[in-house]
Amino acid sequence: MKSVLSTKKLSPAQKELLLNAGLSFVEYDAVLIEPVEFNVPSQIQYALFTSQNAVESFVNNAPDSTQIEHVLCVGTKTANLLSQNGIKVTKIAKNSTELAQNVINMAQNGPFYYFCGTQRRDELPDALKLAKIDLIEVKTYKTELNLLVFEQKWDGILFFSPSGIESYSAKNSIDSSVAFCIGETTASEAKKYTQNVVVANTTSVESVIAKAAKKLKYVEN
Repeated sequence: MKSVLSTKKLSPAQKELLLNAGLSFVEYDAVLIEPVEFNVPSQIQYALFTSQNAVESFVNNAPDSTQIEHVLCVGTKTANLLSQNGIKVTKIAKNSTELAQNVINMAQNGPFYYFCGTQRRDELPDALKLAKIDLIEVKTYKTELNLLVFEQKWDGILFFSPSGIESYSAKNSIDSSVAFCIGETTASEAKKYTQNVVVANTTSVESVIAKAAKKLKYVEN
């Protein structure tokens, strides 16, 4: 039986997808998320979210009186989480680079409030700075790497963020495992350690699992 390691704890339904594909698995959280205190104005015209973690921290910690007029985000899962909390999404991008281009195309100077973690990527801020767009970063959570050592070798490893790859690779080697990545940004980080990288069709956990099931079944046959 092929084995996979998930660098994120999975829901019962997601575990079932792996089991139905005939894959054994081990799961853990390679990255631990802790909310941090932050301050925002009561009225925000433009807000940017690139992760579900930022949304959850914002929803749980921002004052109830905070109103956002326009929201741009990365990924359908992030958009769905915003919508579930009564926040209307104006535009959805596939990744941070596309989000930056969407902002630039709006031809608005801002300010744009970027809700992110303490270890956020540089693509979005750098692109908007180059375009001379006013960006205000609001750190809503901090990321702590959960450094574990694994003796087992895996046929596939499921990665959901660049930080997850950094965490796993700090104490382990990807070696001959296939790195299944949730998006292009995560894949770019994975390629620092291996060229055996497969990118999910959409930025969802289920899509990553589907890629692993298809690829490992194919290898087995």
